[in-house]
Amino acid sequence: MADLEIYRRHTFGLVAIRAIAFAWAEHAEDAYGMTCTYEEGELEDEVCFTRSGVQGRLVVTHNSLKMNARLGLMFYVLRDSIESEIIKKLDDLLENA
Repeated sequence: MADLEIYRRHTFGLVAIRAIAFAWAEHAEDAYGMTCTYEEGELEDEVCFTRSGVQGRLVVTHNSLKMNARLGLMFYVLRDSIESEIIKKLDDLLENA
């Protein structure tokens, strides 16, 4: 089971949500030192992200966005603030798309 699970429904379609997911991945790399890999698929795209103490993935489809992440002990104690910050960034990206 993941330490963080975030789910959002959307109406953007796969092409538009792909740009949003890519923007989130760039932000995660720049702001938090994450290493992100992006895989485009026919029905869904997947961003895998990792850094010391954090490992997860963001999966986007034509109508949903789902993030799961595992946190190491150092980050787990900050789970609530990390989750709040991720939600805020994802919601900002979705609102401004």
